[in-house]
Amino acid sequence: MASVIDERALDERLAKLEAARGWSPRVVSRLESLIREGDDTALFRVNPFTLAAERGLDPAEATDLLLHATAQGLFEMDWLLICPRCACAVESFAKLRAVMRQFRCPQCHNEYEAAMDDYIAIYFNISPQIAATRYQQPQALDPFDYTFHYRGVREGRRPDGALYIDSTRAALCGIEFVPPEGAASFGFTAAPGMVAGVSADTEAGFALQISGEPVTGTQPVRLAYRGDRYEPAEVPLAPGPVQLEIANPTSHRIAVAVVQFPPDAGDEFLTFDPYLTGKHLLTSQTFKSLFRSEVVGGAQGIAIRDIAILFTDIRGSTALYQRIGDLNAYELVQQHFDWLREATVRHGGAVVKTIGDAVMAAYPDAAHAVAAALDMRAAAERYNLGQPDRPVALKIGVHHGTAIAVTMNDELDYFGQTVNIAARVQALADAQEICVTGEVRDYPGVDALLAALPTRPVTAEFKGVGRPMPVIRIGGPGVA
Repeated sequence: MASVIDERALDERLAKLEAARGWSPRVVSRLESLIREGDDTALFRVNPFTLAAERGLDPAEATDLLLHATAQGLFEMDWLLICPRCACAVESFAKLRAVMRQFRCPQCHNEYEAAMDDYIAIYFNISPQIAATRYQQPQALDPFDYTFHYRGVREGRRPDGALYIDSTRAALCGIEFVPPEGAASFGFTAAPGMVAGVSADTEAGFALQISGEPVTGTQPVRLAYRGDRYEPAEVPLAPGPVQLEIANPTSHRIAVAVVQFPPDAGDEFLTFDPYLTGKHLLTSQTFKSLFRSEVVGGAQGIAIRDIAILFTDIRGSTALYQRIGDLNAYELVQQHFDWLREATVRHGGAVVKTIGDAVMAAYPDAAHAVAAALDMRAAAERYNLGQPDRPVALKIGVHHGTAIAVTMNDELDYFGQTVNIAARVQALADAQEICVTGEVRDYPGVDALLAALPTRPVTAEFKGVGRPMPVIRIGGPGVA
């Protein structure tokens, strides 16, 4: 059943969304259809990649659409830390600055180091000012909905390809809320292996080992929840009927799912259908432009396992200022910033900052960064054809690898060796030349981008790197 909608608020905000930027035909109307026709589940944790697949949208435009819709008050962003073993939404945050670097899953009790590339996911929930859904009142949800939808994500898959939520539902012996100072009963037939009790609300859990000869009589088991554990810790059980009672003498309700695991069940990592990662957003110019106040919290920052960093500069800019004057040179530099920003956006990146005449930009991978670099150089060459007396001599360098997302001067920034190397590679470039590291050249998709261009490999030594690095100098079309 579709959610109850505030029509006036929806119409006003859709009109603002339509005017926010130029959209492909019927893009906004497809989002409107989702809002008007979708049930509560469809409007909870909307995944832009799923939205794109289901509504025939380009994934990048679907992401931009939801970001603009959030800025207009149609949706709210939901930052999650996801457990890679049980698809549990360990923590939910409204803001990037609240996202933690380390976390522990209450269901499987594993600890993880969060990285922007994985374990950090961003979804979009319909705003309560637009429509009321049951997920806005989580305490009123049924136990399964609460545990596996509200406190989990739908994209996790087991190694055999089955959705984690479906396979877990099939393995459930029961799921109940255990009221404060109350109890809940579970009747089931135990098979060899293990019966586990898990909860999204507490790290306490239990594991009942099932082994030996099968029995026909019902085996009564009573466990008491003590806040951080269950007592008794061990109960020997045989395959056969079980009547499990869980007592909760505490003052708060808990959700308990009782799940049967076979003897050969392993500690396996899930795969996930595509979802919007923290890295996707940090390398989105739309996110950076619309949500300037979103910064990384804490002094340590958050890791990114692989990001491409691009630096540009104008060779001979001091002489350019002397030759054409400060005002004309300033206007030209600002114009060249526009070319670079447009090329960055076209290739899925974001401008991190400008430093004098230079630009630093970030991209989700090396292939996007190289494509942007070629686009930037082509824009400079087109300008130079029409202005031979005031050419822009663009120098570009690209490297990719690990980095730390940090907050500097109240802005998102990046820190680490990858950033340092990218800056030094740019310093090697001549006018209208692109320099990339060997790691960038070897990245999937980059060879095809460079196939028609002259390249010259060299070896460079950078202070602080500790080893010689292969660097590829990329000339322009028609350059010998």
